[in-house]
Amino acid sequence: MTTAIALPELSAGTWNIDPSHSTVGFSVRHLMVSKVRGRFQAFTGTITVAEDGTPSVNAEIDVTSITTDNEQRDGHLKTADFFEVEKFPTATFTSTSVKADGSDFVVTGDFTLHGVTKSIDLKLEFNGVNPGMGAGPVAGFEASTTINRRDFGISIDMPLEGGGAVVGDKIALTLEIEAGFAS
Repeated sequence: MTTAIALPELSAGTWNIDPSHSTVGFSVRHLMVSKVRGRFQAFTGTITVAEDGTPSVNAEIDVTSITTDNEQRDGHLKTADFFEVEKFPTATFTSTSVKADGSDFVVTGDFTLHGVTKSIDLKLEFNGVNPGMGAGPVAGFEASTTINRRDFGISIDMPLEGGGAVVGDKIALTLEIEAGFAS
């Protein structure tokens, strides 16, 4: 990490992201008038807190686990038109810095999707720590960012007759994360 930001509520050590209490979601403009929402059902990650309180994040998303609750659309998203999951089955995020932004934070990191790595900024809200329910403390976070799919080589064009496109370029990513203290 390049910027020392201490979160005193987080104990030094490793916090494991709990996928059963977390969501990695997205939304994209559809037909220029609405949004399709979806999520990835399989992902892992850790938040490592240094002795000085500085956090770092490493996460992996199983892109093959994408769901928009529409089987036909999900199948199309897995093809070479979009994610090409046979060739690029995972997306990864590795933080490079954490900076304060008022009472919130900006987590900058290298995001790899569809074989392309770009630096992105996640706006992060730290929701605190709870003693948990017998398995140790848990911490909560909410994060969001917007990426352009074309920046990651997902460049399918599906133009509409009257102008615009079937699928927008901007993808809003939203993360609701619960992490349990491991060690």
